[in-house]
This record gives sequence, C-alpha cells and structure tokens, in this order.
Amino acid sequence: MKRIQKIRLIEFIVIGIVMGLLEDILAIFFATDAEITLRVVFVVLAVAIPFAFISEIVVDHPRFWQKVLPFVKDKNDGQ
Repeated sequence: MKRIQKIRLIEFIVIGIVMGLLEDILAIFFATDAEITLRVVFVVLAVAIPFAFISEIVVDHPRFWQKVLPFVKDKNDGQ
C-alpha cells in the first residue's frame, strides 16, 4: 500500500468514522432524551460509515471534481 493510500485510509477512519460517530452521538444526546446504549452506537455507526466513505474516499479524491464536472480545471494544470 502506498503512503498516500495509507494516509487516506487513516483519514477515512479517524475523520470520517470516529468524528462522524462522535458528532451523531452528541446530536442524539442533546436533541433527544434517548439513552445512549450500545444499540444506539451501532445504529449510528451503521449510518456514519457510508457517509464517511462518500465524503472521505469519494469526494476528497484528488480528481473527483474533474471526473464529475469535466469542464472544471485543476488549479495545478499550469494555469
């Protein structure tokens, strides 16, 4: 595995999953009177993982916007 792939994987796990999990747990805690149980944590984790994948792996890919919107120029293309 290349170094940049390792960095992206760590970013996916730490920023995407862990921070997403903490954010959602805090939102549930402050917005509802629900008890934070292991079941709630598993449900939040099941919701956080796909969103973490979309945000950290797909959208943060270096060439994502060039593939989605081909008319968008990269600022490093020599212009």
